[in-house]
Amino acid sequence: MTDNRDTTIPDRDTIVTSLKEGVCIVNFTKQSGEERVMQCTLKEDLLPPADKADPLTQKKVRSVTEEVVVVWDIEKQGWRSFRVDSVKTFSAVAI
Repeated sequence: MTDNRDTTIPDRDTIVTSLKEGVCIVNFTKQSGEERVMQCTLKEDLLPPADKADPLTQKKVRSVTEEVVVVWDIEKQGWRSFRVDSVKTFSAVAI
């Protein structure tokens, strides 16, 4: 049986655009080699308010590098990041 699903990983801009529009599921390999599946977003109304005590909530700090995407983890309720080149699958979730 042939698997006809598109396994192409979107580029960084497409990933960020999708995250800003809603919740997405990202399956990626952590630097430790462990595989992780994360439900995350960058949609403004789902993010916590900016807090001076937490620099990751500041928009300037969130754009760390082009290779890394910093996101709000819906399940862990905290800021997390992943490298674009470590993404195995990426999909938007209807909310």
